[in-house]
Amino acid sequence: MIAMVREITPDVDAGTVLAGAQFIDAFRADVGATSVSAREACTRMVLHGPRWVDALTRLRNVLVKPFGLKTSGDGAPAPHGMVGLFPVLSETPERLIAGFDDYHLDFRVVVDVAGDAAERRVTLTTLVRTNNLLGRAYLTLIVPFHKLVARSMMGCIVEPPR
Repeated sequence: MIAMVREITPDVDAGTVLAGAQFIDAFRADVGATSVSAREACTRMVLHGPRWVDALTRLRNVLVKPFGLKTSGDGAPAPHGMVGLFPVLSETPERLIAGFDDYHLDFRVVVDVAGDAAERRVTLTTLVRTNNLLGRAYLTLIVPFHKLVARSMMGCIVEPPR
């Protein structure tokens, strides 16, 4: 079963998650009776997502390295470990916040799990605060890809990892 994913109005306290965020969007997947924690949902999205997303990430890493931007595997240890290339900043079974600050922009992803045992929902919210012209240009270029990637990755939540 593939989860039905739709864009929704973001419902997080942006001031608490990433004060000054200039970009915020959210996508929700209704996953029915699938029992999943926020970390499990994030792991399924990041580590078991479509292969073309991995290819885009590798391409992105090659393109941004000359600009001194962080790539997969860069950065300090995360307080709650990593999920793929994302340092986990805080975590409960119902909410995981990951992300990092970089020269050009700071970003956070919030994975929320809600609903009763029969009707679970997973919401992925992305917040971005740009720090300079490079960050604003990067965000402008990446938003169309981000929306496609977010939808596609969320479709992997229902299926258990293989």
